[in-house]
Amino acid sequence: AFTHSYSRRTGENWIDFLERVERWLPAGITRVYAVLDNLAAHGSRDVLLFNVACPRWEFVFQPVAAAYLNLIEPWWKILRSLALKGRRFGTWEEIVEAVNRATAYWNSHRHPFHWGRRRRHRPRRPAGVATPPSVR
Repeated sequence: AFTHSYSRRTGENWIDFLERVERWLPAGITRVYAVLDNLAAHGSRDVLLFNVACPRWEFVFQPVAAAYLNLIEPWWKILRSLALKGRRFGTWEEIVEAVNRATAYWNSHRHPFHWGRRRRHRPRRPAGVATPPSVR
């Protein structure tokens, strides 16, 4: 098994997660694909060492500046606005309760995400040549 060498730095939880998944997966599975965003912890030296120790894993990174491909981003934006934005919490339990309430609210008012759809407040640009600004 792979053991990492650093303590309490960004990415330690990520390596711990990968190790847990590796132990959980049956030995008969020959390829494991992990699609990742470009968080620094996902491309650290210890992830490379994990990959050397566990060659059945293949890490596929989404393109830089393509957050719209990461489907967790819209959910995180909604969760942050419903549960966390503009609030102060005194304890971890208060944060957990706020997230639970926000999730229950979202689930009771759910509707499908429309991946790739333009935002309503951004008008679609007309096709054709750009018009010069009006001069007074």
